[in-house]
Amino acid sequence: MITPRPQVLRAQLSRYAEACARMLEADTSANRRALQDTAYTLCVITGTDEIKDALATADRLLTGERPNTPEGRPDLDEGRDDRTLVA
Repeated sequence: MITPRPQVLRAQLSRYAEACARMLEADTSANRRALQDTAYTLCVITGTDEIKDALATADRLLTGERPNTPEGRPDLDEGRDDRTLVA
């Protein structure tokens, strides 16, 4: 799995938090779209399908835990790719 650099992940989490705050201030179509876009991007860079899973994965990645494989087990593959995603 290619994992995002911590700086990229933190920046996207910040964008998501800002979009959530804007939605609380005003539920407009532009704010809904911005929230959907940031949630989608966060899902893509964490390799998940749901925002709750993306947030949990981001938390694990930022605390140094290894992400789970799609089967729900820790990735124990010795030859895994440790490259990072660069923005």
